[in-house]
Amino acid sequence: MKHVIYFLSVACVTFALMADSRDAQAGDRPNIIMLLADDLGYGDLSCFGSPAVKTPHLDRLAKEGMKGLRFYAGSAVCSPTRASVLTGRYPLRFNITRHFNDRSAWLPEAATTVAELLKDAGYRTAHVGKWHLGGLHVDSTGQRLRNQPGPRQHGFDYYQTQVEQQPLRGRMGRERTLFRQGGTVLLRNDQRVGDDDAYYPRHFTDINGDFAIELIEEFSAEEKPFFINLWWLVPHKPYEPAPEPHWSDTAADDISDDQHRFRSMVQHMDAKVGEILKKLDELEIADNTLILFTSDNGAAYEGFIHDLRGGKTDLHDGGIRVPMLVRWPAAIPAGQTSEAFGHTNDLLPTFCEVAGVELSSDLPIDGLSLLPHWKGGAPPDEKTRGTVFWQLDLYKNLQRHDPKPKPYATEVAMRGKWKMLALDGKPVELFDVDSDPNEKRNVVADHPDLVASLHAQLTAWLNAPRTSR
Repeated sequence: MKHVIYFLSVACVTFALMADSRDAQAGDRPNIIMLLADDLGYGDLSCFGSPAVKTPHLDRLAKEGMKGLRFYAGSAVCSPTRASVLTGRYPLRFNITRHFNDRSAWLPEAATTVAELLKDAGYRTAHVGKWHLGGLHVDSTGQRLRNQPGPRQHGFDYYQTQVEQQPLRGRMGRERTLFRQGGTVLLRNDQRVGDDDAYYPRHFTDINGDFAIELIEEFSAEEKPFFINLWWLVPHKPYEPAPEPHWSDTAADDISDDQHRFRSMVQHMDAKVGEILKKLDELEIADNTLILFTSDNGAAYEGFIHDLRGGKTDLHDGGIRVPMLVRWPAAIPAGQTSEAFGHTNDLLPTFCEVAGVELSSDLPIDGLSLLPHWKGGAPPDEKTRGTVFWQLDLYKNLQRHDPKPKPYATEVAMRGKWKMLALDGKPVELFDVDSDPNEKRNVVADHPDLVASLHAQLTAWLNAPRTSR
C-alpha cells in the first residue's frame, strides 16, 4: 500500500509539473512569423472560395486559428503597404504615394519599425524574400550600396532577398526568369551571393521557404523568441511555371497559359508554407508561434476577387481587401471566422502586444492591436477606431483584364460601414459596404452631411506633416 501511495504521489507531482510547463510555455513570449503574399486576391485561397487553386496548408491556418473576412491592405500597390506593415503608420506619413521604382525611393531610416521594437525586446529578427522598400542596390563587387537604408537599417539581424535595381530587375521580369533564376540575384546580409552558394541558381520560392526553415532551426536552438518576416514574391508577375509537381497538378482544360502559371505559383507557395508548418511541429514550437498570412494588395491580372470591384492599383475593395489568416494555438481559439475590420497598420501594435512590448506614448501609431479580438474578445469599436484613410497616386490603368472603374479615385476615407472615395481630395463616391460590398450603388448625393464630415477629416489628414526622407 505504501508503494501505491508513493507512485500516486509521484504521478500527481509529475502531472502538476507538466501542467506548469504548459502554462509557462503559453506565457512565454511567442515566436512571430509574418507571411505576406504579393498581389494575391481576396478569393485566391481555397478557404476564401477559390474555384481554381487548392491551398490545404494555408487552409490549415484557418482551421487552427482565425480567418479574417474584412482585412485591408494599406494600399492597392506593394511598397506603400509594406511600409504600413513595418511601421503601423499610413504610407502617406512617409510621403510614400506609389510603388517604388527600384531607383531612388526608400523607407526613411527615421521610421520606427516592428523589427526594431522586437529586436530591442530581445527577439531575433530576419527578413526573407521580396523587400521593395529601397536600399537593395549593389556595387561592382556585390556589396550593398550604403546611400539608402536597407533591411538591417530597419531592425533585421539577418536578411536574404533579391537585388532590386534597374535594369537587372526589369530585364528578368521581361524574360520571365525572376522566379526560376531567383538564386542568381540573391543578396544576403549586404553581400551578393556567388555561384558557389547552395541556393544558386534555385527557384526563388524554394529559396525563401528553405531559408526561413533554416532560420527557424537556428533561432529555436538559441532558445530566444524570433520574428521572421517572410514576404513571398508569389503570385506577382512575371507569371512563370512552378516546378513539378505543381505544374502538372494545376493543369486544366480551357485556361490560358498565364492562368496555369498563376495557379502553379500559388500552389507552390502553399506547399512551402506546409514545410514551414511541418518544421514548427517537428521542433515542438508550433503551439507558441504566432503565424499570420495576408497579401500586400488585391489581385492583379490572373487573381480572383469574387464580385469585388476594381483590383490592383484601384482603391475599390478589389484592390485593398485581402485574405488574412492567423494562428497561435497557445492563445487564439481555433476555427474562428471574423468579420471585424482589420488593417495592415494594426500589425505592429498587435505583434508588440503579443511580444509584451509596451509602446511609448511618444511613438505615433495609426493602427490598433487586434490581439484581444483574436483571443475571443470584441474588436475595436467604431469610436475607438475612428476614420481610416488611404491615398494612392493615380494609376489610370487597372492591373486587371478589365478597364479601371470610373470615376477615378486617389483617396479613401472609411468610417464604419461608410466608404467615401475622392479624387485629389474631392469626394466622388460613397458606399455602404455592409449592404453593398461590391460598391455598385454610389450614394454620395444622398448623404451630404456625412460626406462633408468625411471630406473635412480627409483634408486634415492629407495636410498633416510628413516624415522627410
